[in-house]
Amino acid sequence: MVREWDPRTASSAEIASLLDTLNAVLAVDLPHDPPWREDSLREYLAEVMPGERRLSWVAQAEPTDPAAPGAVLGQVHVLLLGDIGVLEVLVHPSVRRAGLGRDLVLRAARRVYQEGFRSIGVEVVGDTPAVGFYESLGFTREYVETRSVLDLATVDWPELAGMATGIGAGYHLEFFPGGPPDDLIEAYARAKAEVRDVDDGELRPSSYDPQRLRDSLDTLHRRGMKPYIVLARHEQSGEVAGLTEVVVPAQHPTRADQYDTIVAQDHRGYGIDRAIKARMLLELRSAEPELAEVQTWNAQANEAMLKVNAELGYRPDRDWCEYSVDIAELVHRIDPPR
Repeated sequence: MVREWDPRTASSAEIASLLDTLNAVLAVDLPHDPPWREDSLREYLAEVMPGERRLSWVAQAEPTDPAAPGAVLGQVHVLLLGDIGVLEVLVHPSVRRAGLGRDLVLRAARRVYQEGFRSIGVEVVGDTPAVGFYESLGFTREYVETRSVLDLATVDWPELAGMATGIGAGYHLEFFPGGPPDDLIEAYARAKAEVRDVDDGELRPSSYDPQRLRDSLDTLHRRGMKPYIVLARHEQSGEVAGLTEVVVPAQHPTRADQYDTIVAQDHRGYGIDRAIKARMLLELRSAEPELAEVQTWNAQANEAMLKVNAELGYRPDRDWCEYSVDIAELVHRIDPPR
């Protein structure tokens, strides 16, 4: 049975069952990734940025107990933002290749089509069955990044401390758990806006407007995801010369997610990129004692950041691909008119 589903009103049993399916998928497709926890999972699924909407459907088995919901065997949600829908599909490995994933995609695509959206995108992990699945539905690969993972147990901490201080004269670093203070938001947003061109391929672009940045930080907290920020400040002007962001999710607190790392054009060449990322790791070591790994994503064309990550000890793991498709074509391909 496939039905529309709202995580805000779902039962605790349904949330727990969805978590079981998510972890079953990870165990097969990404066996080295840590399993997710139920901590703030409902909020993670429900909370969105102002102006965005998330629509969800679940596929459930027939209940064995009339008083309890059937197990969640699959789920699709689509995030509606701007002029695109961003899709995410889970199907339990035990029921794959039976048409369930196709049915879930059709449910979401029909609704997005009815609401007037023209395209839909999806992130696909390389070397998993999802690649062939989406390509069979007509999705086209638009953008590829490589995910790299740093095992904190392998870090040479004294060497890292030296990297954190290896910054040119006239700059200093500042650490902000939870996000930058409000009096720095505008300077922070300006630094991100300067390099917005590097994010053109991403389904969810970074926040460059000060108010959207505030909303983004608030949404992260509501979803159970704690942001940490390290800034490089130019002492003479007070401007934000560089920044790096890491988020530690309550859902998998042993592995953090690297978000943006940016160095403003006029401040490149002073060792800022490596220093801010090294300082971040040193701070996380104290702030998040459960943390064991940090994962980051980079385009292969970004040679400078790939070099910095290699120096810090990150190791390439998987390709992460963004696909898109025209919604009308997708709907007609899956469910042709009769």
